Amino acid sequence: MDFGKLPSIAHVHFALPADPPDNARVLSAIPTQGGDALNVYVGCTGWGMKEWVGSIYPPKTQAKDYLKHYARQFNTIEHNTTHYRIPDAATVQKWYADAAPDFRFCPKIPQTISHSRDLGLSGTQIAQFCDAIELLQEKLGACFLQLPPYFGPDRLGQLDAFLQQFPRSIPLAVELRHEDWFNQEDNRQRLFDLLERRHTGAVITDVAGRRDVLHGRVTTYFAMVRFVGNDLHPTDFTRLEDWAERILHWQSMGLKEIWFFTHEPDNLRAPEAAAFLVSLLQDKKGIRIRGPKLNGLPEEQEGQLSLF
Repeated sequence: MDFGKLPSIAHVHFALPADPPDNARVLSAIPTQGGDALNVYVGCTGWGMKEWVGSIYPPKTQAKDYLKHYARQFNTIEHNTTHYRIPDAATVQKWYADAAPDFRFCPKIPQTISHSRDLGLSGTQIAQFCDAIELLQEKLGACFLQLPPYFGPDRLGQLDAFLQQFPRSIPLAVELRHEDWFNQEDNRQRLFDLLERRHTGAVITDVAGRRDVLHGRVTTYFAMVRFVGNDLHPTDFTRLEDWAERILHWQSMGLKEIWFFTHEPDNLRAPEAAAFLVSLLQDKKGIRIRGPKLNGLPEEQEGQLSLF
């Protein structure tokens, strides 16, 4: 992910901001059915990594079987494939068949919708996309709408119209990148008020070059975090430790689900970041989570992970 990347992170202050006070209000209103258990879904941004054969995937795994093995290592995916095209029914049904029972797909809304002049409101693509991904049935997680950097606060009404048209039955989170959403308090408040009202999540992006999008705001019963690491720099691990603490804090206030996606350069080492976060949470009371077993990693990588 190129958004927010910096040539050097030497002067970046990576600490999480204080938890916004509105989070307690939002989470206290969530029904408590099912107790205080929190479903934590941790994954990467794709399964088509031949470099993972022999470590994340068994030796000699063929490309056609990557998803089967990915879905047994992770319990979710930031599903970028759907950003480029609406999948046909046969493709979605194969995804469903290959995935483990507890696996959840988080499809990205196609760019022909998210980057269009009217967010697809005048056409049929929203319905076509939703019809396709609903074939994932119980393995459908939360979709997310990644809006382009030029989508500013002047288009808030258009976003509202989209959220009203998008089916309530499909969980949705929105990622905004235009700086004016975050550098002006009135715009921030109008945005989060809208997302609360439409029961929509606000994607939280933890990336070096844009600390403003690390807003920390929870607007519904789930949260979605995109964590952009720096090739397992030591700060990646301390940041993940901070995230584990924040996730437990949100659990104590009533959060029901969190989707956490790890990005690393070329995504080669994203599984290691995911595994570290899982190790911090897997033994905590009331946490449902699973993550990758890093079998077959080179010794120097295993050693680096064990230092933290």
